Amino acid sequence: MVYSTDRILHWSILGLTAPLPRPLRVRSRHRLLRALQNSAMRKADAMIIRHPKTGGTWLRVLLTRLYSLKYGTSVRRVFKADELYRQNRNLPRFLVTNGYISWERTTADAFSADAPFLAGKKTIFLARHPGDVAVSWYIQYTKRTKAFKREMMEYEMMDGHFDREGISRWEFLQHPVLGLDALIDYHNFWAEVLHQRDDALIVRYEDLRTDTAKTLRRMTDFLGEDFTDEHIMDAVDFGSVDNLRAKEREGYFHNTSLRLRNADDPDTLKVRRAKVGGFHEDLDPEQAEWVEKRVSERCHPALGYGKK
Repeated sequence: MVYSTDRILHWSILGLTAPLPRPLRVRSRHRLLRALQNSAMRKADAMIIRHPKTGGTWLRVLLTRLYSLKYGTSVRRVFKADELYRQNRNLPRFLVTNGYISWERTTADAFSADAPFLAGKKTIFLARHPGDVAVSWYIQYTKRTKAFKREMMEYEMMDGHFDREGISRWEFLQHPVLGLDALIDYHNFWAEVLHQRDDALIVRYEDLRTDTAKTLRRMTDFLGEDFTDEHIMDAVDFGSVDNLRAKEREGYFHNTSLRLRNADDPDTLKVRRAKVGGFHEDLDPEQAEWVEKRVSERCHPALGYGKK
């Protein structure tokens, strides 16, 4: 079994603070998790910044497969922190983070201040059309997001009040903290602070989906890795939607985040549809037009989602 010291500390903090009254529990977790995130960020050789439902898990599966093929590391434990490094000290320490929400905001703060320790640290930002993120984020937040994360976000950002079971998808998209405008702000922040850095790479989910091999090669070249064409194609096949759905159903991966939650509810699958532009199928035409207009008018030009 492959363990991460940072993940062990993460879950230890959650366990030790669980008995505390809610206000004290949230404040204590925020302070301790922020300190842990700051330490992990300073130690990391490379960071992957992504919002939930932008394809971050898929990207980690692809990279985990590549490192497994070349270095013999575990393919069943998809890395999120120092798992690769703990198996082979020649491999990078990763930090995978949203970098912006709750305790993870410490990463955004570091980039805003252009902290010296960031220089030369490889950073990949995975972007996705905020419309597609929004409709998938609605399902993720209401059906899959861990209770402690919801509690912290709702207490810190929504005064502790959020009707997770009663909110509709359209209401969620218009929510000031979780909805479309917040997702656009999130993407714009990272595009602004990263697009001119030589040690950062902005990758779009749409490009990774359209030409997985080419885009994956672009990322691994940026990370300084030399995988063979056979390695790349193997990872692409392994990371196919059909294969990952099958792996999820059989409990192949050791990560709790990749385990099947409810076999009778396809919306609870971690690997749901993986489509580009799928929000058009989830919304009525007027709603989809509103989404397109907001994204086109507000998204940072470096992302390529704005006006043509």
